[in-house]
Amino acid sequence: MIEHVVDYLRVEHAPILARLKTLLRIPSVSADPAFAPHMNEARQYLATRLKEIGLHNIRELDGGGEPAVYGEWLGAPGKPTILIYGHYDVQPADPLELWNSPPFEPTERDGRLFARGASDVKGSTTIALEVIAGFLAVTGQCPVNVKVFLEGEEETGSPSLRGIIERYRDLLGVDAVLSADGGRASAEVPTINTGARGSGQLEFRVCTASKDLHSGRYGGLVRNALHEMARLVASLHDASGAIAVEGFYAGIAPLTPAQRAHTAAFPFDADAYVADVAATHHGEPGYTVREQMTLRPSLDVNGMWGGYTGAGGKTIIPNVASAKLTVRVVEGQNPADVLERVVQHLQRHCPHGVSLEILATHGGAPASTLSPDHPLVRAAETVLLNETGRRPTHVRLGASVPITSIFKEMLGVDTLMFGYNLPDEDVHAPNEFFYIRSIGEGLRGWTFLLDELARYPVQDFAASRGAPRA
Repeated sequence: MIEHVVDYLRVEHAPILARLKTLLRIPSVSADPAFAPHMNEARQYLATRLKEIGLHNIRELDGGGEPAVYGEWLGAPGKPTILIYGHYDVQPADPLELWNSPPFEPTERDGRLFARGASDVKGSTTIALEVIAGFLAVTGQCPVNVKVFLEGEEETGSPSLRGIIERYRDLLGVDAVLSADGGRASAEVPTINTGARGSGQLEFRVCTASKDLHSGRYGGLVRNALHEMARLVASLHDASGAIAVEGFYAGIAPLTPAQRAHTAAFPFDADAYVADVAATHHGEPGYTVREQMTLRPSLDVNGMWGGYTGAGGKTIIPNVASAKLTVRVVEGQNPADVLERVVQHLQRHCPHGVSLEILATHGGAPASTLSPDHPLVRAAETVLLNETGRRPTHVRLGASVPITSIFKEMLGVDTLMFGYNLPDEDVHAPNEFFYIRSIGEGLRGWTFLLDELARYPVQDFAASRGAPRA
């Protein structure tokens, strides 16, 4: 029976690709309020598609921001209930002039589908939905119970996700989560994502005077806001690349031999990885590049501005400078506590006569870890071994996927990231794309994974679950 579903989805490849293109044409940019009508358009499109597929109880879950789209099929009594996660929002397409084709007009070139959101993550989300559709069309049922949850704020840090879970906790009761987000770590080596770093954000500014000043009248005798910001930012790291914030590394356990061995087992050319972006390796000493990006925390300034940046010159001493930074955290760290230590560092290093204002903080989510013995991992290992002939390597992500730790904290369930996007698809950048071959690979993988998960009794999932937050 499972092969009939696989055959059906293979025949349906062209219509599936067409539906993906329809979704990609909707500019569902969550960061910009001007795109709110398009966010609603995306929700309406997805709700209609879920109804066409044959799901029930289709509704929007509102947590105070962009709602999530929900639907369910619960016709497999005694089988596990799996939350299928994806997100319909995308990053802004700017800078538009760097795109080789319009970002919201899907374009096929060289076996790739170019569009904003193609890789992150409408391609993999479409794969997950179409597999559910295939099961219901061919067999009239799914091998497991499914609850579909399509978020609308992943690209802005999931600010309403906790509110949605609080409001709809009973509706979202499941045994485990399968995420279309997260992606594959390699095109050649089968991998399973067993964890990700957490994240947090901070925005602040410094002020040195009541207004911008004439550099001829005040140059050399007062503080310059941009100079002071540059000094503050430079103080966050030492010359070696290690983070110089007092207590930043507190709570982190030393890497175990097993962690280092698993990380080293993943084929990775560190020199090529850095050279690919014309950069120079610079980071915390004592760790490999792969360890730095997956097992160790980081702190980065994302933007810094102030003064005059227009055409020509303007001889001023800026009185205000602003900056935004993010942290990536690992197990043992709480992002809110880490950000507080950064704030304390900035306050200690801010000189007399300069005012420091913290404009915004967002604690994000902590790091997440999935046990190698979890049914999600064991099922995925079976599927990938059968599909590739190779035992998959366990890897951690350097990026952050807030839903993994939030679902664990609030619902007590674990998440397997099983997306089919690949690392070179220019996510968040101009000319983002999705390999068209990944559609067929993903349809097979998700079909066999749902079938494999049905072989595990519900109690196996219960044994892996933690206690959710009350």
